[in-house]
Amino acid sequence: MRIGEVASRAGVSVRALRYYEEQRLLAAERSAGGQRHYPDSAVDRVRLIQQLYAAGLASRAIVELLPCVHTHIATPAMLARLAEERERIDRRIGELTHARDRLDAVITVAGNHAEPGAPDVAEVA
Repeated sequence: MRIGEVASRAGVSVRALRYYEEQRLLAAERSAGGQRHYPDSAVDRVRLIQQLYAAGLASRAIVELLPCVHTHIATPAMLARLAEERERIDRRIGELTHARDRLDAVITVAGNHAEPGAPDVAEVA
């Protein structure tokens, strides 16, 4: 599969795919003309990379974790690293949940004190 097709299917830019290659997160074979060709599995790999980035992992951590994800084989050190990342994500989820709950409280209070004729706070938020 060519780079544009992978980018389109995975919902990322061609530039992002080139960056992933630079960071050793993704590999492509080159044609005689120098064009990149990816296996069909590249789309799923890119989506996973995107999820891991969205979860706050740095490219260095993703490089370390991807082999385990694909082979389902991990050293004790890798398992510890995976557990650390999971705990970090859990902490972040807790922080985001707390922030959402505080916003809900503000919306409730502000909604109870809205000026007559003002748009509903819930509609604005």
